[in-house]
Amino acid sequence: MMARQKGIFYLTLFLILGTCTLFFAFECRYLAVQLSPAIPVFAAMLFLFSMATLLRTSFSDPGVIPRALPDEAAFIEMEIEATNGAVPQGQRPPPRIKNFQINNQIVKLKYCYTCKIFRPPRASHCSICDNCVERFDHHCPWVGNCVGKRNYRYFYLFILSLSLLTIYVFAFNIVYVALKVLICFFTLWSVVGLTGFHTFLVALNQTTNEDIKGSWTGKNRVQNPYSHGNIVKNCCEVLCGPLPPSVLDRRGILPLEESGSRPPSTQETSSSLLPQSPVPTEQLNSSEIPEDTSTPEEMPPPEPPEPPQEAAEAEK
Repeated sequence: MMARQKGIFYLTLFLILGTCTLFFAFECRYLAVQLSPAIPVFAAMLFLFSMATLLRTSFSDPGVIPRALPDEAAFIEMEIEATNGAVPQGQRPPPRIKNFQINNQIVKLKYCYTCKIFRPPRASHCSICDNCVERFDHHCPWVGNCVGKRNYRYFYLFILSLSLLTIYVFAFNIVYVALKVLICFFTLWSVVGLTGFHTFLVALNQTTNEDIKGSWTGKNRVQNPYSHGNIVKNCCEVLCGPLPPSVLDRRGILPLEESGSRPPSTQETSSSLLPQSPVPTEQLNSSEIPEDTSTPEEMPPPEPPEPPQEAAEAEK
């Protein structure tokens, strides 16, 4: 990498690595399961090829032309003076140019005052890298290097593969979003429809079971006895009305009686939840409670066992 300013090159690495990391972490994981596992494989191939060509472009020689040594520079200066002759004082020297013929076309070779050489055809001096580069194309800050004769092919492969990778990521991001939107569309309609249905039931103070059975909307046209005839009152009762105490314990289990018998029936549970009228304390006086004077019935004595049949015959 020839450039002295390398910050933009590191920014290029960050953008490519960051974008592809997010693509592989989220979209590829979903698309590989829903569509095909070949999607992340092909994306990985494009990513690796792009990174390889980027590094090759950045760290390869673009075609730097070596500068003239002091002896060579002095010889070139003498040759130029001999060709142009002495320059009168106060006049600008003629441009240092050599004519060169390529395919019957005259090409001018310019002199580089920094490198002290006549530059070859299509060469130019890069002010950022401070070097003459053969077949100079441009200085690319995104790769941090000049693009010239020796690395132009890698630069072209880099931008080509990066373009394909960008199109690939963009296209499958659209596919990913489309699949998510499709899922959200069906989820939206199902959830919104269910919410609208239960809003209708709350407004009528009715249950789903009653609506399915047609308890209050059947042919008999029986009115709903639980409806107040007002949407606001029905909503307040269903959503804001008082709740009876739960018969379950803290573990969510229905407690049994101490004797281990059956749990209380629905009738007993509902009767226990109904408000009880207070009993006067006078009726709870222990003196008025009748005593249990009944005695347990006496059990008849057990009958003696009959003798065996063989013993009875012997006695006879």
